Amino acid sequence: MWVPILGLIIGLLIGSVIAIPIPASLAKYLSIAVLAALDSAFGGIRAIFDDTFDATILLSGFFTNTLIAALLAYLGDQLGVDIYMAAVFAFGVRLFQNLAIIRRYGILKWKNRRENAKIKRDQGE
Repeated sequence: MWVPILGLIIGLLIGSVIAIPIPASLAKYLSIAVLAALDSAFGGIRAIFDDTFDATILLSGFFTNTLIAALLAYLGDQLGVDIYMAAVFAFGVRLFQNLAIIRRYGILKWKNRRENAKIKRDQGE
């Protein structure tokens, strides 16, 4: 259940420790890939809370989203149009929606724990 979160934390730690220079010409593609990865990771976490998690769906979505977004960015570069912004917008919206849902689940779980603790405390008195 915590594997996606653990993987995200480990990836962030490794990424912050190891400095890999990225050419400016590839920065656009990297930003799309990072957004696709974050979208998939937070979508996986949301699916865990919804009890609908499927690793196959997570992995296929990750690679498909990343590939399509990179192809969109490349096509836009070839046409001289910033088509990649559509992917940035779509991934950004989904990322914030998933974060909002995860936050709501966390708050509800925290409130339920507090209420259960209060009920147990009241029954024990």
